[in-house]
Amino acid sequence: MTTLPIPLTLDLKQVHLTDEQFYQLCIHNPDLTIERSAAGALILMSPVGGESGSREADFIIDLGNWNRQTQLGKVFSSSTIFRLPNGGSRSPDAAWVSLPRWQRLIPEQRQKFPPIAPDFVMELRSQTDSLPLLQDKMQEYLEGGVRLGWLFNPQDQQVEIYRLGQAKAVCTLPTQLSGEDVLPGFILAVQPFTD
Repeated sequence: MTTLPIPLTLDLKQVHLTDEQFYQLCIHNPDLTIERSAAGALILMSPVGGESGSREADFIIDLGNWNRQTQLGKVFSSSTIFRLPNGGSRSPDAAWVSLPRWQRLIPEQRQKFPPIAPDFVMELRSQTDSLPLLQDKMQEYLEGGVRLGWLFNPQDQQVEIYRLGQAKAVCTLPTQLSGEDVLPGFILAVQPFTD
């Protein structure tokens, strides 16, 4: 059994940890999924159910298959935390970093929480996720340097598209998404979500 080395009554929005302290908190509590906002607030993430986990895996497989063919970068699962330049430590449901940017990191940076904003992120809203909080997270990704992001919202049968320097776009399902110039040639056909 893993114990959290901070009091449960602690206001997680008032905790200020260094990058190393946050890393150690996560490493010493492997049963918890913890993120840190750009403002420094600790965020305890709920596990997802079977439907969300299966959908997330399908999206990662599609992204991974495209990347395996193109060999343009590295694909990451939701277990990877990225230290964003704006101070956030976030774990997207899926992420992709171009190979030249990844190779600029030294081995120690690759081993810990990589200090890099992914080029692309995907988030899938589960039954326990607040849509406004996920939308804030997507904005935080853009502020950290993410170039393209997709937020899947099964509850409303929509996907929100976030692009660096542009207004959010919303598509109703079914739709076909393009990786644009970030993921050249990547096309994802998204059917309506069913329970």
